Amino acid sequence: MNVLEKYQTVFVLAAIVGGLALGQLEGVPAVADALILPFLMVMLFGAFAGMPLSKLRSAFGNRRVAGSSLVVNFVWNPLFAVGLGAIFLRDHPALWVGLLMLMVTPCTDWYLIFTDIADGDVPLATSILPYNLVLQLILLPVYLYVFAGELVELPLELLLESVALVLIVPLVLAGIARKGLIRWRGNRWFSRTFLPKLGPIQIVFLSLAIGAMFASQGQEVVENPGLLALLAVPVIAFYALNLVIGFGIGRVLSFSYGEMVCFNNTILSRNSPTALAIAVVAFPHEPLIPLALVIGPLLELPLLGLIAQIHTGIADRDWWPADSSILPERS
Repeated sequence: MNVLEKYQTVFVLAAIVGGLALGQLEGVPAVADALILPFLMVMLFGAFAGMPLSKLRSAFGNRRVAGSSLVVNFVWNPLFAVGLGAIFLRDHPALWVGLLMLMVTPCTDWYLIFTDIADGDVPLATSILPYNLVLQLILLPVYLYVFAGELVELPLELLLESVALVLIVPLVLAGIARKGLIRWRGNRWFSRTFLPKLGPIQIVFLSLAIGAMFASQGQEVVENPGLLALLAVPVIAFYALNLVIGFGIGRVLSFSYGEMVCFNNTILSRNSPTALAIAVVAFPHEPLIPLALVIGPLLELPLLGLIAQIHTGIADRDWWPADSSILPERS
């Protein structure tokens, strides 16, 4: 991990503080509001350009891990998010919707880093990535329409427009750029020179987008500091319970240690930038929804770092077999 990746949480915090300070200056909120979406689209272009969608078929070479991760991510997690919102955020529907958007969008980048840190199966995790991307693009509008329609005003046309604008457009442009650069400079140059530059670009533009959002909605944050703190409780509960579920599924389905680390990171890591980009466009009159999503990276990276240490501790103590054949076959 480079400096930007190691200290992403610090940069996000700096963006929040800087955005709040700049937001107190006359004229800045209007300019900042106009910059949020362009910043997010550049960030998403960088994220999509590094995704090998050609590997869709290879994911199901390991049906136990890939299939169970998709069930957890796209069946259990949406229902879990609704339940957590009902328990902790019943009186705050905008935060409930923000929590839902965060929980139903599995990560498409950071989980690979934390899988690698804990010596998990990175190739397997990479092969699952395209499915996570494609399914969240398709299912996020469905989840919002089914679960969030009763909580906040949600015109279907605006929702579909936001998905097309902030996800489909960067995805198509990134695919064209990826294919063109590989054809022009070769796959070796693309993998070793171009791809390593995408991570820092994503972090910079995500931080700029978060700073712009806090600059545009600084007054709302100042007036409601306790509401964002409320979101931390269900988010931490999500990570804690899902980690236990991950270990349980891994034991029942006889995952090896590498498979277990891959599986846990896949079902725990969230794609808060994608959810944030849609929230900015789909909920222009609900500023607390995108603001709620900013807490995602603030909590996610420290929690994933802690989970990586848990995985490493398990490996150091030989508490989980490296070979799945050692575990009793139960599936």
